[in-house]
Formats: sequence, structure tokens, C-alpha cells
Amino acid sequence: MSKMSHINVIEKYKEHHESIHNLLASILGCFANEKMFEQSPTELTALLKSLCHYYPFVNILYLLDENGKQICDNISSPKFKHSTITGKGINRSKRPYFLSAMKNNDPVVTEPYLSSVGRELCLSASTKIYHDNGNLRGYIVLDIDLNSTLMFFTGESRRVHFEPYFKAVYSLIVIGLFIVSFLLIYAASVECVKILQSIFSHKQEIDIPFGMVIYLTLALAIFDLGKTTLEEEVLLYKDILRHSSTRRTITRFIAAIIIAVSIEALLMVFKSALHGEEEHIISAVWIILAAAMLLLSLGVYSYLGSKSEAVLIENKDQNKNNN
Repeated sequence: MSKMSHINVIEKYKEHHESIHNLLASILGCFANEKMFEQSPTELTALLKSLCHYYPFVNILYLLDENGKQICDNISSPKFKHSTITGKGINRSKRPYFLSAMKNNDPVVTEPYLSSVGRELCLSASTKIYHDNGNLRGYIVLDIDLNSTLMFFTGESRRVHFEPYFKAVYSLIVIGLFIVSFLLIYAASVECVKILQSIFSHKQEIDIPFGMVIYLTLALAIFDLGKTTLEEEVLLYKDILRHSSTRRTITRFIAAIIIAVSIEALLMVFKSALHGEEEHIISAVWIILAAAMLLLSLGVYSYLGSKSEAVLIENKDQNKNNN
């Protein structure tokens, strides 16, 4: 569980595009009025603070005149209280949110772009404000953090508070797996030293180093398991609401297990063949068959999972088209 990359944010935004635009347009349409142009920065800050209480994804509020020139400083949410960008006097007449609002009487919302303040993907919602006599007074603009908006929509806001604890637990587990892996590598190194001593001393018959291979194979499997856990649960973002993320994690775990089991089975076959222990060959064959069945089951799971997800996406698209 980690922060969403820009690609993840864009993908999720496309799924909730219409709902996000409708919400932002309704927010702006409800509180925007001509009186805001007469308010002091302190009053505008209090207004934005109350707005952020209900909608924590709101970042910045500012006002434009009828020509697109910003007529007040950026009114930032508490998380941007140390920002040094004021914005007053900047000509924003070429910005997409101004050009769209100029052509529409209803609130408009831009497509995602990279914010110059937070360096994160954001949206801008803007709307026209008129005098009582019908003349254009100016424009009100809200900058919205897209990542926070998606978390607000999908209900992940609460889960984020527990994320550091989840990461800490997974990190401890990964450290334990890595320690076991390094201990196995050390055991393999000891076996290797014994074999080298036998080669140079010529005092005893040299055994085939199956123990060393077994230690290294187990170390590889455990290290790969720890690496997969570290990547999936700590470093990479995983969307728990999307089946493909869960399917990817399960596939990586099972693949590591299949590789380790297959190598151990082959070692049993070779060891039995060299030492004439035919009774162990049957056990090795059963292990190979079990690994093959596990691989086949994994293929069926991946296929059915991808098909079911494709059906869900198709149904969503049909519902959108019907609406």
C-alpha cells in the first residue's frame, strides 16, 4: 500500500470522471456568489476552511476579474499554509479553466493537470459571477487535489490513517524473511567451504553438494517471497477495490512457490538417480505433478479473473451509456 502514481490516478479518474465533475460543479455552484469579491482575505480564508471541513480535497481558492486577471492572493487550505506562491496579479486568461468558464454559464471542471503549488495532479473548477444588473463581475476558481478526491469517492480516506501501521508490520515480516534467507545463504556457504576443503585435502570422498543447492534454493524462494511482499504491500500502490491488483499479488506469490517446489522436486530426482534410491523418485514425481496442478490452477484463476473483470467493466460502460 503506497501512494498512487500519476498513472493510477488517471486510470481511477476515468472511472469516476462524471461523478467527480458533477460533485465539483455542485460545490462551486452552491457557495459561489458576488459577495465573495467584497470579502477580505481573512473572510475568504474562513470560507475556504469551512469548505475544507466538508470537502478535504479542496486546495486553493482565488478570484479572477472579467479579463482573467487574478485579483486576490491564493487562499490555500491548511495543508498549503506554508506555500509562498501568492498568485495576485497573474494573468490567467489563457488557462483552460478560464477559457471554458468564459464560454459557459454553468460551472465547469478541467481535465487533470500538474499543480504548480503541490506538484500533484489536480482539477480546477470555475464559474462566472454576475452583478445584480446582469453584468459580469468575475470568476471564482477552486483547485482540487485529484488524489484526495478519488480517496473521498472510494472511501479510502480512513484506511490511509492506518497505512503506516500496515507498512510497519509488513516491513517487519519482510525483514524476518530476509534474515532467514541470509541464514540459509550462510549455511550454503559453510557447505561450500567444506566441499572446497575436501577437494584440496584429498582426505575424504567428495560428496555431491545437494545440501548447498537445497539451502540456496530455499534462500531464493524465501528472498523472492520477501521481495514480493515488500513490493506489493510497502512500495507499490495496490487498489484493493480492483480485482486485478489482488490477482497480481496472488500470481506472484504462487509463482514463487511453484518455482521453489519444482526445483526441490528435480533435486530429489537427481539425488535418487545418483544414489540409487528409487523409492524417492515416486515422491519427487508426485511433487512435480502437484506443482503442475498448481500452475494449471493458477492459469485458470488468472483467466477467469481477467474475464470476470472485463465483464464488470463492460457492464459499467453499458450502465453509463444507458444513463
